[in-house]
Amino acid sequence: MLLVSLLLALIFLVSFIWANKTGQYDDDVTPGMRILYDDEEVKKKPNKEKPNKE
Repeated sequence: MLLVSLLLALIFLVSFIWANKTGQYDDDVTPGMRILYDDEEVKKKPNKEKPNKE
């Protein structure tokens, strides 16, 4: 049982080192914030109300 847990820990360690070397953890903040911004600006519709004549 000890050998299985050591082998599993070694597999996780190797995969973590591989992920770091390939750049998986370079920018983990921007993708989460990107959804908060619109891709294009929303244009306001012009006000078509007639001015009040007094």
